[in-house]
Amino acid sequence: MSAELVLNEARLKGLRVSCAESCTGGLVGAALTEIAGSSDVFNGSAVTYSNEAKIALLGVKAETLEKFGAVSGECAREMAEGSRRVFNADAAVSVTGIAGPDGGSDAKPVGTVWFGVATREGSRAVKKLLTGNRAEIRAEAVNVALSELLGVLQ
Repeated sequence: MSAELVLNEARLKGLRVSCAESCTGGLVGAALTEIAGSSDVFNGSAVTYSNEAKIALLGVKAETLEKFGAVSGECAREMAEGSRRVFNADAAVSVTGIAGPDGGSDAKPVGTVWFGVATREGSRAVKKLLTGNRAEIRAEAVNVALSELLGVLQ
């Protein structure tokens, strides 16, 4: 997935985009800002690795984290909604997951990644089970996040 496609679609529609990232650590925002001129449609990104940052910066509810955990569709949706609100964007994407090599469980194995997307019309989340080492999981998560963002822009 090309960040350039996302930026071009946002330009075409006159929309602003933003991100909220956990396990990707800013790689989605970096992919978008790698392209010259991205500032005309990219408002910003929040790297919220800790639960405290998710709460303080994005407004993720503590109850959501306690009940479902940071690696959940509920958290991914609240992260995307928070990013859209904080950055005054038309569409936002979020990523939260377990890139490994440690941290997985039977219920949430390494490679479990949730993606949230939020627009003015609402939000949704999608779960993917990615494979590979830490770098490969993170790289694939960037591709999925960009694809999800493109999907809501089209």
